[in-house]
Amino acid sequence: MIQRHSPVAHAAYHDLLSSLASERAAEIRGTPFREVRGNRAYWYDLWRIGSSVRKRYIGEDTPQLAADIARHRDLQAEAKARAAHRARLVRILRAEGFLPTDAGTGSLYAAMAKAGVFRLGGTIVGTHAFRLYEGELGLRLAFDQTAQTGDLDIAQFERLSLALEDRVDTPLADTFRQFDFEPVPSVQGHAVWRWKQTRSDTLVEFLTPSFRPDEDIRDLPALGVSAQSLHFLNYLIAEPIRAAVLYRSGVLVQVPRPERFAIHKLIVADRRQGGPNALKSVKDRAQAAFLIAALAEDRPDDLALALEDARARGPNWGRRIDASLARMPDTAALLHTLS
Repeated sequence: MIQRHSPVAHAAYHDLLSSLASERAAEIRGTPFREVRGNRAYWYDLWRIGSSVRKRYIGEDTPQLAADIARHRDLQAEAKARAAHRARLVRILRAEGFLPTDAGTGSLYAAMAKAGVFRLGGTIVGTHAFRLYEGELGLRLAFDQTAQTGDLDIAQFERLSLALEDRVDTPLADTFRQFDFEPVPSVQGHAVWRWKQTRSDTLVEFLTPSFRPDEDIRDLPALGVSAQSLHFLNYLIAEPIRAAVLYRSGVLVQVPRPERFAIHKLIVADRRQGGPNALKSVKDRAQAAFLIAALAEDRPDDLALALEDARARGPNWGRRIDASLARMPDTAALLHTLS
């Protein structure tokens, strides 16, 4: 049975998320300007340092971001009061029973956010993303094997990384070194896409969608790292959403849409089935089943569209989904009611 957080907790989470999102405008140093590319627009911050001009990406144009930018000086003046308010919201959410974020993980999130990883399109995937749906969907997550992980996976589109014309404020290798992470040697020599913490088995890995037959290593210029390319990942990280990490006064990050995450888990569960990651396949199915049960009740149209989108991408997509659903009769029956 799905358990839910109280309306007070759900409202507090979205208040926290809205306040964190406004910090993008509060961090403006110079003159914000809007740049149109095709049918989309993007905001940048422009300021001068000596004889050079610095251009910093703020985010894709939305009514909320435009409104925040219009009052960015007021937001700057209210920064301390808003941070105190967010800290109070974090305390409320912890008291309401949200899953805790340990200090090590929270400080790592904060350091990556400060460097600009999530501002530049980095998207948390895997179990760390699953845990963050607690606030988005108002669900209570049990602290069991389904929600436990040590590894942190960050994905970004290679094309986005090239198009942003910006990069992290601090090299990520320096950031990771502060947390005792060392690069894991790659068979491709200089290309580094994984870091391992020397005092634990925790891994940070960077991923990117593969649009070619091979799943090779690609560069992500905006983040200053390389990434393992994977098939099916483009579906997962399209149209991501923001999420709030409960650490100090909150950390703004980015995660996939929950309905895409659920369907993608059906695909990767089949890819892992029978291989060295077979145990992860069981976990994938458990996360998919949990989210599909919740979304079928709360957001059935979103779930149905996500499933339709995945199946429309080719027969191999449908085969992967059906293979996992064959092991999940209750979830399969639930999805059938949406068609």
